[in-house]
Amino acid sequence: MPGLSILVVSQDPMRAREIADVLRQGGHSTVVQADAAAAAGDLSAAALDVAIVDLSLPGLDRTALGRSLSPEVPNVPPEPLEAVERRHILATLLYTGGNKRRAAHLLGIARSTLIQKVRRYELKLPEAPGE
Repeated sequence: MPGLSILVVSQDPMRAREIADVLRQGGHSTVVQADAAAAAGDLSAAALDVAIVDLSLPGLDRTALGRSLSPEVPNVPPEPLEAVERRHILATLLYTGGNKRRAAHLLGIARSTLIQKVRRYELKLPEAPGE
């Protein structure tokens, strides 16, 4: 598994270097910035997986940082819970090759409950061997 791309933002060069060294030893690529404005540019320009930010940076606009790290939620009504559950059960059954015992274990429910839900949602899957 490839490492993460991580931005480390801190005015303390020793702290930033120590953090970056530990992350690099773990197989991650790191970019170190001491300036909040430059870090903001890195956040919007780079394909980063994680940002580690020293919140005591002078000039750090925490509100703007929060907005840049949190994508806007579209104004779409949420799906009904039953639709989400149906899709999740189907994905789990496909993952287990139709093995209801394994799927129930992964879902954290009894096999009998899974069978009831499969019937309720009219899910059609090929039977797994030994079912």
